[in-house]
Amino acid sequence: MNTLGVDLGGTNIKVALVDATGNILREGSRPTNLPRPAEAVCDDIAALCREVAGNDPVAGVGIGCPGTVEDATGTVLYSNNLAWSNFAMGPYLQAKLGLPVCLANDANAAAYGEALAGCAKGAHSAVILTLGTGVGGGVVIEGKLLTGYTGAAAELGHMVIRDTEDAPLCTCGRRGDLEAYASATALIRRTREAMAAHPESKLWQLAPSLEDVTGRTAFDGRDAGDAVAVEVVNAYVHDLAVGVANLINIFFPEVIGLSGGIANQGEALLAPLRAEAEPLVFGADFAKKKTRITTCTLGYRAGVIGAALLARN
Repeated sequence: MNTLGVDLGGTNIKVALVDATGNILREGSRPTNLPRPAEAVCDDIAALCREVAGNDPVAGVGIGCPGTVEDATGTVLYSNNLAWSNFAMGPYLQAKLGLPVCLANDANAAAYGEALAGCAKGAHSAVILTLGTGVGGGVVIEGKLLTGYTGAAAELGHMVIRDTEDAPLCTCGRRGDLEAYASATALIRRTREAMAAHPESKLWQLAPSLEDVTGRTAFDGRDAGDAVAVEVVNAYVHDLAVGVANLINIFFPEVIGLSGGIANQGEALLAPLRAEAEPLVFGADFAKKKTRITTCTLGYRAGVIGAALLARN
């Protein structure tokens, strides 16, 4: 029987009807319209679930929600994006829909989707790393999400890779987190700093003002042969490689999948990343099996697919 997957974001609610292999049969969306009470948002989720399901029988509903969730009770403990705390989302929607409801962190749900139906389909284990405004992700081992004792495991972006007084400040308040070095936000910051220090750089032709800088600017500059851009990209790739190598040394997954806007660089990012990360992996010279570093394949649909597949458990 099919299941419904819900990806709840601060801007939009996405719902999809998904089969057992992760194929989307139907999907729909509507604005989240924040701020408003959690119950009002959930009423819209329930209505959209009914709309997408139509007359098809549904076995259950999986929900990916931003923030810290307690999957055992279906409770959103805290979500900064939604301004919710201690909301029993699972029980509320279960009462509305008359179906079993499974709740997970949204990054974990997306990671589960990629692991079972995307870039790591058929793999023993996978770590999915999202390079966006921040750095997030999830860990899936033998088909199961690693959520840890508190349910908040796999905050991959908050692994400290450089503990020094001059390390950049992360949004969490600590210095030297992977997020402060490897997020798209961090790459934009580094590009702007380099441009400000080098008015002769060709980067100014790609971004006439610092406000025009995006996550692509440094890569485009590197491809154009700009020496300043080359330095920015090389430093970014090195720091990302340190984080990736740490994840390999901890989990030794079969696959590491990168998602988010920076990952759209494809092999222009992956080739130097692999070259930088491999020497940092313990026993790399003797390993008969090596982690495959690749990009994710499901795009924005990873969240709804992963949530729907979690509802099958």
